[in-house]
Amino acid sequence: CPNISGRHGLMQASNGLSLGKFSFQGHNPSWRFRSTPATERALQYQAGQKIHGFTVKEVVDVPDLFLTAVKLTHDNTGAQYLHAARDDKNNLFSVQLRTTPMDNTGVPHILEHTVLCGSEKYPCRDPFFKMLNRSLSTFMNAFTASDFTMYPFSTQNGKDFQNLLSVYLDAVFFPCLGELDFRQEGWRLENENPTDPSSPLVFKGVVFNEMKGAFSDNEQVYAQHLQNKLYPDHTYGVVSGGEPLAIPDLSWEQLKHFHATHYHPSNARFFTYGDLPLEQHLKQIHEEALSKFERTEPDTAVPNQVHWDRPREDHVTCSPDVMAPDAAKQNTLCMSYLLGDNGFEEERIEALLHKIEIQMKHQSTSFGLSLASYIASCWNHDGDPVHLLKICDSVTQFRQALKDNPRFLQEKVVHYFKDNTHRLTLSMSPDEAYLEKQVKAEEEKLQKKIQALSESDKKDIYEKGLELLSIQSQTQDASCLPALNVSDIEPTIAVTHVEMGTAGGVPVQYCEQPTNGMVYFRAMCSLNSLPEDLKLYVPLFCSVITKMGCGGLDYRQQDQQMELKTGGMSISTSVNPDYSNMDMYEQGVLLSSSCLERNLPDMFHLWSDIFNSPHFDDEERLRVLVMMSAQELANGISNSGHMYAMTRAARNLTPTGELQETFGGMEQVKFMKRVAEMPDLTQVLRTLPRIKRHILNPLNMRCAVNATPQKMSNAAGQLDNLMCNVSSNKKDRKPRPLDPLAPPGSGPSRKLVAVLCLIIPTQEPNFKPCQMKTFFTMPFPINFVSECIRTVPFTHEDCASLNILARMMTSKYLHGEIREKGGAYGGGARMGGGLFTFYSYRDPNTVQTLSAFRKGVDWAISGQFTQQDINEAKLSVFSAVDSPVAPSDKGMGRFLSGITDELKQAHRERLFAVTDKNINGHLIFWISVLHRYLGIGQRTCGVAILGPENDIIKKDPSWVVK
Repeated sequence: CPNISGRHGLMQASNGLSLGKFSFQGHNPSWRFRSTPATERALQYQAGQKIHGFTVKEVVDVPDLFLTAVKLTHDNTGAQYLHAARDDKNNLFSVQLRTTPMDNTGVPHILEHTVLCGSEKYPCRDPFFKMLNRSLSTFMNAFTASDFTMYPFSTQNGKDFQNLLSVYLDAVFFPCLGELDFRQEGWRLENENPTDPSSPLVFKGVVFNEMKGAFSDNEQVYAQHLQNKLYPDHTYGVVSGGEPLAIPDLSWEQLKHFHATHYHPSNARFFTYGDLPLEQHLKQIHEEALSKFERTEPDTAVPNQVHWDRPREDHVTCSPDVMAPDAAKQNTLCMSYLLGDNGFEEERIEALLHKIEIQMKHQSTSFGLSLASYIASCWNHDGDPVHLLKICDSVTQFRQALKDNPRFLQEKVVHYFKDNTHRLTLSMSPDEAYLEKQVKAEEEKLQKKIQALSESDKKDIYEKGLELLSIQSQTQDASCLPALNVSDIEPTIAVTHVEMGTAGGVPVQYCEQPTNGMVYFRAMCSLNSLPEDLKLYVPLFCSVITKMGCGGLDYRQQDQQMELKTGGMSISTSVNPDYSNMDMYEQGVLLSSSCLERNLPDMFHLWSDIFNSPHFDDEERLRVLVMMSAQELANGISNSGHMYAMTRAARNLTPTGELQETFGGMEQVKFMKRVAEMPDLTQVLRTLPRIKRHILNPLNMRCAVNATPQKMSNAAGQLDNLMCNVSSNKKDRKPRPLDPLAPPGSGPSRKLVAVLCLIIPTQEPNFKPCQMKTFFTMPFPINFVSECIRTVPFTHEDCASLNILARMMTSKYLHGEIREKGGAYGGGARMGGGLFTFYSYRDPNTVQTLSAFRKGVDWAISGQFTQQDINEAKLSVFSAVDSPVAPSDKGMGRFLSGITDELKQAHRERLFAVTDKNINGHLIFWISVLHRYLGIGQRTCGVAILGPENDIIKKDPSWVVK
């Protein structure tokens, strides 16, 4: 999500949890739970104990997830509280409130946006966004679900946690909820040009534009209709995010009333996670928020949907998808159906239970957030969140139920499906006039609003528009907000130790990590030898190679074995720019998989079959996969349009950009559409083995393994066996020189080498950067806009300055111009891969946004910033640089891009050294950097826009319109 405030989506409980840090004992190969300081403290609490206005209700040890759960209730308000004590420094807080709208105005969604616009203690505009530059948060956001709203954050810094908690508590329970904030974030009638009273009145507002963008996604349209029609009698029968044409029916007074009735501690559920002491959390929450309220009895419970006495059918329409692989096949159907009499295969059940085990053992850096999301829905409806955490108990009960009654699952199917009369069959088909009808309906709504206005009303609208514009243009004083200092940032990075060796003559990076009994395998296969005419097919090859069968397995059996023996196997394209040369890069495909330690031989056996004997003879299966891939790409544009715009804008600036457009940009989307439209895929089937010969070749490979110290030797031996098994793929390929400390045929060598010399870079000698402006006409009511400028690589001395500049420009200028004034859902600037990139997301504007990009550069060149602004931008940069890395991903930056810890530390020191003044006290350094790369006449840039028909751009010959 490109902007922290106001992300809307239907949140569902995750089926899987990923774990954070844990401890292990001695050299025992099996991991054991050992109490940590965080869990030890939590286990000392007793039911009935009083702590800072709360009463402990239950203390439960949950060894499956290496945590201790403490359930509490606030004495005065009845607020519910769950603390998950765990030895994880990435501490998380969330407060969720049950929000149950009864109309389509989007009141909980607009309220979520508006509470983030300032509060009693922190009255500055948009404190949440400003805290991005005043903290080291690893996550900040807010979510509107169908029946609850959640405000979570996480950070690894204790002081930062208290700062953010203070801001969050005040925002949620004591927001300003100003009328102008409501007009900016929700909706308003305003002159198209706010400074020209004669310009036409139009609808504006961030949420209004966001939801227009959301409903340009046919999948979301269908999902929303499905929920509304399946549960029509209460809150699930309306659009919690807001139906665009209903949003203008919401008044400011209704918004404030909804806050008063729903945003009360008696309707709240608090959750904290991590290794920070619970007592401090409770004290701060009680003193800063809950002590100021008395208990109420909120009427927010959701009643059961009245059960239908017979099934129903319904039909809805959507916009035609111009990128659909088959224009004649755009219908969607969803229904419940009776399962067959064969029952459930034991292997299928075991595969699902194996998946649960994998999900419990896999460790991610956002365990707290996953946990909060996992329990949210159940807890929101008064379920027991602690019971939900006892996953192993549930699995044990399930196994026992199957043992006691072999027809346990069949009986459940009969009860919930066959005999269930509350069944909806919903179909959706495209309507050629769908967009036209939407535009007409919005215009009719607008005219109805305008016709009800008096001349005095119109004058008032004009004056309020000027007032809002004036406030948006003012420099905000954020001094009331708490902040960390640059001195709070660790000066050095934590070193990740890796060893280099070979397996079957292939270079391997070994990284010993506490992976909780999991083994993670990656292999990078170079594309340097692949003919140019095959490159467009590489993403297709990657998407089908693990799904067509291999060895003695058909595709169904292959899929089942992958579920039974692995945590997933995938192949994807990988394009990595060189860290020191803009015109060099590595092109390849990345093989990724994981498994439990006991299943390592099985996982590598599957890879061996994929290397040696993939199935390329089933045209029917290929067609299904092609259609699925093409449709997924087409569906993804409406949600990721800014990424497609950025990729396209970068296409002609670097060789990397050109290849990324080929592999993952609009060029690939259109190519897959053409493939899907082919009546005969024989030629494609013949192409796949040609690609395989170049890619799945040990002579073009390097590998990486992350595993526990106890299992690394075994992993090295198994990997050596794999490389020997696929050695036949080496024929007709020229050998590559390896490190002399690990000669071919030496077996699984793990000797330490001085340098990492595994990456095989390539260079395009004839590549010359050039400028291009591309407009893609899309069936969206909003735009995705991007401008990219070629700058410098990672190791260049100016890279750090440009990184900080991008963050500073985003927070101090672009956010106000693009989101607050322009009404886009998000926008800003970023630096990476040698490119300085501007972007906007779900934007009602095009030319205006491009002008904002240019004015942002002018703002920076004019020197309208201070050292404090730079320091805040540094905090924002370091929050990303220092984001936690999971054990499975340790060393991956080095493996994929060759960026060592030494290079990272050097870049870190350059970030620390960035200042606004040189020795003479002038802005000469900054100005020279800005002029050198971003100044008009100096920069080499590309521009791309995805959006609806645009007459201004059509008439401009400098644009390529597609």
